[in-house]
Amino acid sequence: MKIGLISDTHSYLDKTVFEHFKDVDEIWHAGDMGIHQVMDDLEAFKPVKAVWGNIDDPDMRHRYPEHNRFDCEGLDVWMTHIGGYPGRYSSRVRNELKNNPPGLFICGHSHILKVMPDKELGLLHMNPGAAGHHGFHFMRTLLRFDVEEGKVKNLEVVELGKRGAID
Repeated sequence: MKIGLISDTHSYLDKTVFEHFKDVDEIWHAGDMGIHQVMDDLEAFKPVKAVWGNIDDPDMRHRYPEHNRFDCEGLDVWMTHIGGYPGRYSSRVRNELKNNPPGLFICGHSHILKVMPDKELGLLHMNPGAAGHHGFHFMRTLLRFDVEEGKVKNLEVVELGKRGAID
C-alpha cells in the first residue's frame, strides 16, 4: 500500500500535491485542513483518511474524527493532530500510547517534519511537517511511503517549496 501523508494545509493545497501523490493508494491528512475544498479535492483524487485539527471548524470536526486508529497491511496506525513526539507526548495521548502503542503514530500540529523511532514504546513516530503557507515553518513538506507486511518502507520526504512562495 502506497501512502501520501500530509498535514497542516491551512486552507491551501499546492497543485503539485496531485503529481507527488499520483502513485499513492491512499492519502492520509493529519489535521488542520482549513477549508472543506482542500479535502473535497483530495477525496476526488484518491481515498482519504483524516483527523481534524485545532483550526478546523465544527463541520470539519463532524466530517472527520479527532483520533483515527486503523490497520494498514498489518500495521497498527494511530493518527491524531496534536500528539507530540517520543519523550514529549501530549497528555491527551500519553496513557493510551503507553498502554496500547500502535506500530505507527502520526500527528501534525508542530509544522516540524519529524520521523523517529520510539524505542521505549516500540513504535515509529511521523509528522509530515506543514504543507500550507500559514505558520513559522520554512519549507512546506509531505511524506510518501509504503506499508508492506506491517512495516513502513521506502520513506520519502517531498519538499513543496518555501512557505510564502505561491505556485
